[in-house]
Amino acid sequence: MSRHVAIVTDSTAYLPRQTRERHAITTVPLTVVIGDRALEEGTEISAKALAEALQKKRSVTTSRPSPEVFAEAYREAAEAGARSIVSLHLSAEVSGTYDAAVLAAKDAPVPVRVVDTRMMGMALGFCALAAAQVAEAGGSLDEAVAAAEKRAAGTSAFFYVDTLDYLRRGGRIGAAQALLGSALAVKPLLELDGGRIELREKVRTASKAIARLEEIAVERAGSGAVDIAVHHLSAPERAGVLADRLRERLPGMAELHVSEVGAVIGAHTGPGLLAVVVSPR
Repeated sequence: MSRHVAIVTDSTAYLPRQTRERHAITTVPLTVVIGDRALEEGTEISAKALAEALQKKRSVTTSRPSPEVFAEAYREAAEAGARSIVSLHLSAEVSGTYDAAVLAAKDAPVPVRVVDTRMMGMALGFCALAAAQVAEAGGSLDEAVAAAEKRAAGTSAFFYVDTLDYLRRGGRIGAAQALLGSALAVKPLLELDGGRIELREKVRTASKAIARLEEIAVERAGSGAVDIAVHHLSAPERAGVLADRLRERLPGMAELHVSEVGAVIGAHTGPGLLAVVVSPR
């Protein structure tokens, strides 16, 4: 039986395939361009291939989906029986994906509500799951949008990168912030703030930065029910250790997702990324 409210998101949500299928969430892919090759995230380029390209200092850029790709996703949802669609996307501060979805929504065969979650990674993924769960329970378009927006408002994302160079090259962080991060070999801790990537703290060593990342996540999670995601790029050991520590320290943890980010976010953070998403229920 088809749901009346369909959920669409983009590939930077990094939801596991089984989760997307179980909750009938449609994912529209962003594109990674390596040299002169344009590759769809999630199907045509792996995180490993992206990391290798970055380490070889090849030209890597990213591109939003076209409005036509969104239009096709909306048409298919309508043909499957959806009477309305919630389309949830990564922050418009760092990507034109939201704008492309808005353009496509104008001519969609059913009403489409496009939401700039101001999130990315599983911070976006948790918003999509919240909307999907409301839709599964028979909720309305407005109720699904409200659930996603409430989840976004309460969700935080913090991350460590080995260098700010990739963020600077992609224009995702200012040159002044990048300079501060590289001064005196300081290791940067960043956060999503208002949909933008901001420098939160500067720590002297990588080990201290990762320990501080753990503390920030524990402080933000508090003692209530919370979902956690740990992301990484080419740093599975770091991610595993951090996930184990958070599992021990957060008795209110409901779900824990540990995953490597895809090529789009990886292109702007570089190998060594370690991130924590804290999403209270």
